[in-house]
Amino acid sequence: MLINMEEMLKVADKNQFAVGAFNATESSLFRAVVEEAEAQNAPAIVQVAPGEFDFATRDFYQYVRARLSNSKVPFVLHLDHGKTIQQCMKAIQAGFTSVMLDGSELPYEENVRLTKEVTDLAHMVGVSVEGEIGTIGVMSNSDEGGVENVTYTNPEDVIDFVTKTGVDCLVIAIGTAHGIYPKGFVPKLQLELLERIKEVAPVPLVLHGGSNNPDDEIRRACQIGIRKVNISSDFKYAFFKKVDEVIQETGGFVPAKVLTPGINDAKQVIREKMELFGSLGKAELYR
Repeated sequence: MLINMEEMLKVADKNQFAVGAFNATESSLFRAVVEEAEAQNAPAIVQVAPGEFDFATRDFYQYVRARLSNSKVPFVLHLDHGKTIQQCMKAIQAGFTSVMLDGSELPYEENVRLTKEVTDLAHMVGVSVEGEIGTIGVMSNSDEGGVENVTYTNPEDVIDFVTKTGVDCLVIAIGTAHGIYPKGFVPKLQLELLERIKEVAPVPLVLHGGSNNPDDEIRRACQIGIRKVNISSDFKYAFFKKVDEVIQETGGFVPAKVLTPGINDAKQVIREKMELFGSLGKAELYR
């Protein structure tokens, strides 16, 4: 079942859980997400950044769209961190049901103008739009973008931004970063700020950089009001770590024997994240 982000997060918000959004750049990672979502009867979001889209090619995402459409579990196919109208339109033309226009590093009024332009176009064809105010940090091992010094989301900007742009969900900056945190680095979410934003937000809230944060903080953030959590590094790391171990131990190169253990380890991480978000078994709510 392929739906848009507004439909996905409306149910999540009503029932107070979050949906995991997993960056799937190739078939093994995609299989891990879809098969685990189906095994756990959990809604999920398959997403990809523009560079990942170009790497995998539009043809690959035609297969992705067909696979998701034929599933009994609800999925969203989402473009993560689109920076331009052209990138968003390319995804929409490929059948994506949701796009993000990331203008967070632009001056506020330019972010509003560009996000509104994308929203107006996307809504004409039933595609949802995610916007962002504030900035997400970035670690050296991430290619998803971000800034060195985080700008926290100002609660006073939330209503103004959503009203002017018409976005369906909103990424907020409360202290996360893209990528795997280095050893000794202890991230801390500003949960009091999240509570203040949730009080005024007219649309579901999104947390980027959700990998590698303490479980108790992520769980609490979902309880407060986060409805979409982006996960990329955590499950990719588990996949490639296992694949590397198998190759080193066996010297093998048969895909089924080398990749299957990696897929299984990635599934374990995905399942743990779904439990953390409270989405296990929630696919029933969409039927």
